[in-house]
Amino acid sequence: MNWIHTIIDVPSDLAQPTREFWSEVIGAQVGEPWPNHPEFTSLEPAVGDAFVHVQVVDGPARIHLDLSVDDLDAETRRLVAAGAVASSRRETWQVLTSPGGMPFCLVKESDHTITPDAVRWPGGHASRLLQVCIDSPEAVHNQEVVFWPTATRWSVRPSERPEFAGKCYPPNGPIRLLLQRLGADDPGVRTRAHLDLATDDVVAEVARVRELGATMIGPGFGWVALRDPAGLPFCVTDQSPS
Repeated sequence: MNWIHTIIDVPSDLAQPTREFWSEVIGAQVGEPWPNHPEFTSLEPAVGDAFVHVQVVDGPARIHLDLSVDDLDAETRRLVAAGAVASSRRETWQVLTSPGGMPFCLVKESDHTITPDAVRWPGGHASRLLQVCIDSPEAVHNQEVVFWPTATRWSVRPSERPEFAGKCYPPNGPIRLLLQRLGADDPGVRTRAHLDLATDDVVAEVARVRELGATMIGPGFGWVALRDPAGLPFCVTDQSPS
């Protein structure tokens, strides 16, 4: 897996506030619409390669991942054998869903190599988008825990907390994956994802993102959950941003 992209899918009426919000959150500039696919806009860091993009979709807001590969056909066959379901195919990407029903894409490109650094904000604290949390219902959690390390070929470090199966760490790339089992009270039936920020000052970072338009959900054990302007949940965590 050469690189991993985070795609924030939003309906057209929420695209501009989502671009503005997340560009400010991660310290990036809103790029121009892609020439051949104007539904996509990249959030371009001052230093390093873009890995967060906003896509206009006909449907509800969600997060999906694009995995960069060298051989679309071979990787599609490998992941279907691992439990993914393949659907539409274009010349340079393949759409699939994970065993728990989370959409993702394989994309044929390999020119992204430089991970952006954490941003040091005027108040003195630092933050960065560190990980994507794969949230899977209990019925499909074990399948997802096996699938994502297989899909990425990344190593897994177990977690001490029972709701987390572990974290998948890339050898090179901007984000890692956290594998979380949703509680029995969660109404979801399909796997979904949310974004996690890392910071050395949770209180300051929560205040900053709320000023940018985030709304509070509530605190957890080492994190605070919020919603972005599109209604998507994300967390500010006390993990190191370095």
